Amino acid sequence: MRHKSLAPLYEQEFRFYIIARFFYIMGLRMVGTVVAYQLFQLTKSSFSIGIMGLSEFIPVFTLALYAGHVIDRTDKRTMLTRGIFSYSICVVALIILTLPSLQDSLNTKTLEFSFYAVIFSTGIIRAFAGPTSSAIIAQLVPRNILHLAASISSTTWLTASIVGHASAGFFIAWFGVHVTFYIILFYILLAAFITSRISKKPASQTNQNVKAWESVKEGLRFVYHNKIMLSAITLDLFAVLFGGVTALIPEFADHILNVGPIGFGWLNAAIDIGAAIVLVAVTLRPLRKNQGKILLYAVAGFGLCIIVFGLSKIYWISFAALLVAGMLDGLSVAVRGTILQLTTPDEMRGRVSSVNSMFVNSSNELGQFESGFGARLIGAVPTVIFGGCMTLLVVIISWFQAPGIRKFEY
Repeated sequence: MRHKSLAPLYEQEFRFYIIARFFYIMGLRMVGTVVAYQLFQLTKSSFSIGIMGLSEFIPVFTLALYAGHVIDRTDKRTMLTRGIFSYSICVVALIILTLPSLQDSLNTKTLEFSFYAVIFSTGIIRAFAGPTSSAIIAQLVPRNILHLAASISSTTWLTASIVGHASAGFFIAWFGVHVTFYIILFYILLAAFITSRISKKPASQTNQNVKAWESVKEGLRFVYHNKIMLSAITLDLFAVLFGGVTALIPEFADHILNVGPIGFGWLNAAIDIGAAIVLVAVTLRPLRKNQGKILLYAVAGFGLCIIVFGLSKIYWISFAALLVAGMLDGLSVAVRGTILQLTTPDEMRGRVSSVNSMFVNSSNELGQFESGFGARLIGAVPTVIFGGCMTLLVVIISWFQAPGIRKFEY
């Protein structure tokens, strides 16, 4: 008997997309985890991980709007395949950088800035590949099950993040950083091959004669005038910016909680584990009402959990705080992802996805920089506590200043 909430999986091309997305995101998350670990081992400073986040944020943010224009004018399957394959080239560069002979011959600063250069390149790729992977969903399933496809896609993303984060820690412990990058390369190439099995998805003809700047302005105007979408994006932007602790997990694992690479890997995966649990539940039993209030409550709870993590010196409490934070973040992702898919016209999906990427997805990297800079300025623990408090403040402001999101239902 077919489960209604899993209807998108009966579409063959959507299955190809989900499998490819799983391996690509798993590889992408492993890259972030392994490079962060390696940089911290090289520099013994969380600030270097903050710089890594900034290196990826700059190209994602600056290219996002132009990328949206290009995506809406281009075959999305071809663009996604090329983006994933290009990412594999960056992984090859990381394999070269971690060769023992090269590590011995280069000084720490040269290695550090080489890692930043590779991560900057991955940011360029992400500016195009990230929004494309969101925009293509509407071309893979009928519109009446699009909201279900969006939920499955989000669940896949987070499940892949869990496996990527956790397995990266295990692989570092078992095989070392260098061999781990070979495993990542296999995942990325496999994702590119599976994506190539999807048929080409021609772009809408209405976008072909529009000039780049006019196209970009049209996308921005649409998001600005869609108050519900704008409120959801803004709320998530500041929550991730202030509440993100990814950059500081290596320091907490090493200096405060005193755990090795395996413990670090599980801490790194905790938020994603919690989010995936909730997203699976929401996929099987979709939210029926009060989605706007649920979004606000979830982000507030997320901020509280971040404060608990900052105060904890006991590993299982820290892990539990991040796990619950992830569960609440999963609710936020489910609501925001559904808003994005249901309220965006097909001919504008690339631009709207790029605006979302510009202000939400790239805020992860900017949040990394903010955390790394804050840790250097006032210390890791005060930075995390400050971030959690700011997240709560953003929710309070949104509750009173954006009543539309509080009353929103779908």
